[in-house]
Amino acid sequence: MTVGAKTEVARFLAEGARPSGDEPNVNRFACPSRGVLEHVTSRWGVLVLAVLTEGTFRFSELRREVGGVSEKMLAQTLQTLERDGFVDRDAKPVIPPHVDYSLTPLGRQAADQVWALARWAEASLGDVFDARAAYDSAKAKPA
Repeated sequence: MTVGAKTEVARFLAEGARPSGDEPNVNRFACPSRGVLEHVTSRWGVLVLAVLTEGTFRFSELRREVGGVSEKMLAQTLQTLERDGFVDRDAKPVIPPHVDYSLTPLGRQAADQVWALARWAEASLGDVFDARAAYDSAKAKPA
C-alpha cells in the first residue's frame, strides 16, 4: 500500500469508522468504498470497463463502441477510472496526439465483475419484462 493510500485509509478511519468496525463497509454512509462502487457501476463506467475487456482502444474508438456517450462524459469517466487505478492512459508524444486506454490488473478484476452482471441482465431480460408486465397488469386493476 502506498503512502497516499495509507493516508486515505487513515482519513476514512478517523472520519467514519467505529471502533468495532474499522474495515471498509459499503453499507456504512461514510465508507469510501461507496465512491469506488459508484465509479465502477456508473452509467458509463460499466460500459467503458466492458469495452476495455476486449483490449486497448483510442478515445475515438471507445466513443464509437460505447454508444450514446458524449465526448465530455467519456473523458470524465476515463479520468475517474484512471484515478481509481482501473484504466491506464498511455499518451504517445506524437503529433497529432495518440492516446491509448486499457485496463490495469485492478481494472480487469472490476471489469470481470461488472461484465458478469451485464451478461446476467441480458440473459434475464425476458424475465424482467414478464415481471414488469405482471406488475403493471396488477396495478391497472381497480381495487
